Amino acid sequence: MAGHNKWSKIKRKKAVNDAKRGAQFTKIIREITVAAREGGGNPDFNPRLRLAVDTAKAASMPAENIDRAIKKGTGELEGVTYEEISYEGYGPGGVALYIECLTDNVNRSVADVRHRLGKFDGSLGTSGSVAWQFDRKGQIIVDATRFSEEAVFEAAIEAGAEDVSQEGGEFTITTEVTDFAAVQDALKAAGIESSSAELTMIAKNEVEVAGKDAEKLLKLLDALEELDDVQNVHSNADIDEAVLAEAM
Repeated sequence: MAGHNKWSKIKRKKAVNDAKRGAQFTKIIREITVAAREGGGNPDFNPRLRLAVDTAKAASMPAENIDRAIKKGTGELEGVTYEEISYEGYGPGGVALYIECLTDNVNRSVADVRHRLGKFDGSLGTSGSVAWQFDRKGQIIVDATRFSEEAVFEAAIEAGAEDVSQEGGEFTITTEVTDFAAVQDALKAAGIESSSAELTMIAKNEVEVAGKDAEKLLKLLDALEELDDVQNVHSNADIDEAVLAEAM
């Protein structure tokens, strides 16, 4: 399983078990608002908004919260204007980090990100320093205990998915960004529910991280994810299984 998938699995578990659900809602609401601002308030004609709304529903966000966020994005209600910005840097063990933010205060965001990086032996890089090490892809997770390999593979590949892999009781479906929505639709049409779906950055090559570096890296990733302005953190780390087991 790719390093990004390992961290994503931990994040998904924490999203279910974490008492700080409000922090998760804050990130989703920001994404809905920006998606509606950029592409309009109808999820049927705005793939980014559709994905954000699906994520909100999966997190059990009340419908009125979703509607209010959309209206703030379209200007029907007054709201904060968020700016999309990404930061690139390095973590323990020399791993590459690509950090995506939605913020109403860029100075605050960069200061917070730099502080968290420095606290856990990381550093902020220049624009373009690590982005080339990642590809933007769609990634869909399906519970392998509920759906057969044949059904998932057939629905996904026929709809244009790049790859379907299985490990740890999960199918991971990878797509080009342009095929992401079509693959989601094909899975739904086949009666296959996804555990999660996202547009993400997948590392072209991974860096093995173990021991103290792996422990520090997980703490750093967690600390960055805790920041309200940070939407996603992507890493090219292949994290040691023993350290991951403790984190889970």
